Amino acid sequence: MVNLEWYRTFKSVYKNRNFSLAAKELFISQPAVSQQIGMLEAHVGYKLFNRKSKGVDPTEYANMLNNLIIEALDRLENVENNFRSKAFNAIRLISLGISKHLYNSIGSALIQQFDYIDFHFEEDDTLFELVNSKKIDFAIMTKKVDTFDTIHQLAGTIKPVIIASNDIDLTIIQKHIHNKDDNAIEAWLNEQRWFTYDARIPHVKLFWLYVFDKKRPTIIANYIIPSESEMVASLAKNSGVGITWSCNAKSYLEEKKVQLLWDSQKMPETPVYVMSRKNNNFDGLLDEITATVQQIVAN
Repeated sequence: MVNLEWYRTFKSVYKNRNFSLAAKELFISQPAVSQQIGMLEAHVGYKLFNRKSKGVDPTEYANMLNNLIIEALDRLENVENNFRSKAFNAIRLISLGISKHLYNSIGSALIQQFDYIDFHFEEDDTLFELVNSKKIDFAIMTKKVDTFDTIHQLAGTIKPVIIASNDIDLTIIQKHIHNKDDNAIEAWLNEQRWFTYDARIPHVKLFWLYVFDKKRPTIIANYIIPSESEMVASLAKNSGVGITWSCNAKSYLEEKKVQLLWDSQKMPETPVYVMSRKNNNFDGLLDEITATVQQIVAN
């Protein structure tokens, strides 16, 4: 039976005129090179190399064999290399970090775009460290950390909005919002059943700070569901209100599973970045991921 590794080893020894150099080139041991050449010599029935103090000299049979196989072997190696490259690109596993609160909206869209993703749920500071230390390839972040070794591509902006379940009549609150009656708006909101993803109600505090200029909201969280995505899903199936990122509310609003209670102009927009390392051969993937995220966060 023909063993292609024998011929690959023969080609390297013939080119380098040295067993040790061939071993280094092929990433195998020198005894393995000697063994494979010996087996090939036994197979073809001729001595192929004459050993000398520093290296080897090919025999006339080796010259003849080289002329016969070199073109075919080069073609075979080119096919193998091209196949490996295509296979590597086809099954490239992307490691991507994202907040668990953005996963349902952004992460789900990425799953539809790519075949292999290893997701990591962390917050911005940890995500930056993971990318910067080369432990993950990409991160979706709402914070930009400028370093020499990393790239941040702006994918768009998001902001906290108030949503409500479909059973709630918004006529009164929308009238208060139209009249810019902050006291009446706040009083109405305080009477509702609230869904939050954190007992510290960070979205609510941020909203109250910018919209009502108050640091301490007086609302009480009725249901604390530690994933913002699951919080929105639960709100859609029950009765109440909550504050979520606009991208998380987008599909629910389009499918009329919830109502938009208030998208306040006083609420600032937060940038969303796709982060990766420089010189990691992922430029094309970075652009693809950014384009996918742009579609999700677009208003």
